[in-house]
Amino acid sequence: MKTPVFICTGFLDSGKTTLVKDTLMEQEWIAPGLTLLILCEEGEVGYPEEYLESREMVLLKIDEFDQLSPSFFKNCEKNYHPAQVVIEYNGMWKLEDLLCIKYPKSWELQGVYSTVNGTTLDMYLKNMKNVLIEQLTESELIVVNRCPKGIDRSGFRRALKVQNPMAQLIFEGVDGRIIQPTKEDLPYDVKGEKIQIASADFGIWYVDAYDHPELYLHKEVEFVAQAFRPKGMEENMFVPVRKIMTCCADDLKFYGYPCKSDRPIGFKKGAWVKVRARFEYEQAVSFGNKQPVLYLLGMETAAKPEEDVVYLM
Repeated sequence: MKTPVFICTGFLDSGKTTLVKDTLMEQEWIAPGLTLLILCEEGEVGYPEEYLESREMVLLKIDEFDQLSPSFFKNCEKNYHPAQVVIEYNGMWKLEDLLCIKYPKSWELQGVYSTVNGTTLDMYLKNMKNVLIEQLTESELIVVNRCPKGIDRSGFRRALKVQNPMAQLIFEGVDGRIIQPTKEDLPYDVKGEKIQIASADFGIWYVDAYDHPELYLHKEVEFVAQAFRPKGMEENMFVPVRKIMTCCADDLKFYGYPCKSDRPIGFKKGAWVKVRARFEYEQAVSFGNKQPVLYLLGMETAAKPEEDVVYLM
């Protein structure tokens, strides 16, 4: 049985401990049993003994990167037999060095999660962009917290997506609440009558289309997806879907909106296709409530994307 390893990284006081305590350790996929917490940097927020005891966690403090050796991790496995391992990493150490270490055979990297302090984001983008982006290139989830009004969310998103297009990006306000994306934050242009959705942006479009259908209503959308027809669906309908990761590697599901035509739609199940369709928001008989519905304008064979998994942010 594999032991999942979770890495949380970010600069000092960027909110790594809060991410571990309030987000990571609250997930239902955290297995019962001992959690080994390897702390490489101490910030303002700590881990009180009562918290560690209530969560069945053992904390090991690391002062120098050289302590993180293969023999160290081997001894951790031998002495603790953890159900999972959480490494709260020092943001000034190279993440690449940590990823290159030889871990016990039973350990398996499950995800890299990062935090960014929104109050210093603009400064880093102007003066230390490469340093900031470099530490985020392997992250699956990036939380930009404590965002003040007027923060350059779109600029950061563009800078990040060049290096890490598959990262799930979340912005939180100073009150800790998630800031919902606006049309200015979207990675594609919704101002024209035709909206082209890049392969990596399907998950963003899928969520935003449901939350803000007025941005897409009556417009043509174009994207690449896999063709699928649920059992019982009529031949003049199908669902172009993509595999979306909602929180972790174990939580992958296919998502998409029903697509209609005035004639039967033929395809090989699972085939990759480029879809052009008119976006509407209406009752879908087979799906119940009002929701986005696509009307097929054209469809052609497409190549499978280099990365077939997409993310929601």
